Amino acid sequence: MSTVVVIPSRLGATRLPNKPLALIGGKPMIQWVYENASKAAVGDVIVATCCDEIADVIKGVGGIAVLTDPALPSGTDRVYAAVKSLSKQYDKIINVQGDLPFIDPNAIKKVVEVFQINSDITSLCAPITDPSEIGSASVVKPVLSFINDHLAKALYFSRSPVPYGSKTYYHHLGLYGYTFDALERFVSLSPSYLEKSESLEQLRALEAGMTIHMGFVDSAPIAIDTPADLEKARAYVKTLS
Repeated sequence: MSTVVVIPSRLGATRLPNKPLALIGGKPMIQWVYENASKAAVGDVIVATCCDEIADVIKGVGGIAVLTDPALPSGTDRVYAAVKSLSKQYDKIINVQGDLPFIDPNAIKKVVEVFQINSDITSLCAPITDPSEIGSASVVKPVLSFINDHLAKALYFSRSPVPYGSKTYYHHLGLYGYTFDALERFVSLSPSYLEKSESLEQLRALEAGMTIHMGFVDSAPIAIDTPADLEKARAYVKTLS
C-alpha cells in the first residue's frame, strides 16, 4: 500500500490572515505541521499550496511543496490536484489540515490503521471532556455506529449536540484518509444539501453513499483559527521546552 500525506495550506484565512506563516516558538505554523506529519513515517509528505511563501518555507526545510490553482474551492480539491500532479501513484491519501501544528504523529498512523476496515474514507474523533464544547458550533460532533471499542462507522456529522441524550459526545478531528478512488469521486461531486446546511463537506460523501469509518484518540489537537488560538499555541509551545 503506497501512502502519501498531503497538507493543504493557503494564506486566505479571514479570521487570521497569513495563518500558515504565523510563528509559534520561532517556527512558521506550516513547518510544525509538516514536521509532525513526517514523524508519522506512513509515507511521503507534501504540502499543497497556491502560495509561494508557504512553498518556500517547506522547501527551506527540505520538504516537498506542490503549487496548485488558487481558484480551487476547497482544501480537499487542493489535495486531489496535488496528488494528480505527481508522477508517483498512491493507494491511500491522508489529508492533514494545515492548522494543526501539534498534531500527534500517532494520530496520523491511526488514520491509516482504520483502513483495516474496507472503507472509502477514514478519520478520527476524541471524547469531549469540556462541556462547553458540546454546544459549540465550531466543534463538529459525529453520530457513530460502534463496531468495537476502537472503530465506528460515521452516520452523520453536525455542529449541533448529537446524538440527543448521549452520555459521551465526540469531537471530530480535521484529518482524513481516502482511497484514491474515493478522493477522485468526492471531488467530482457537487456540494450536497446537508453539506451546505451544516457547512461540513464530509456530509457530501455520506449523502453520496460513501463510507466513513472512525478511529479514536484520547484528545483533540489544538487547531488554530483565531488570534486567541494562536496565543494559546504560543503559550503551549513554551511548556514543551
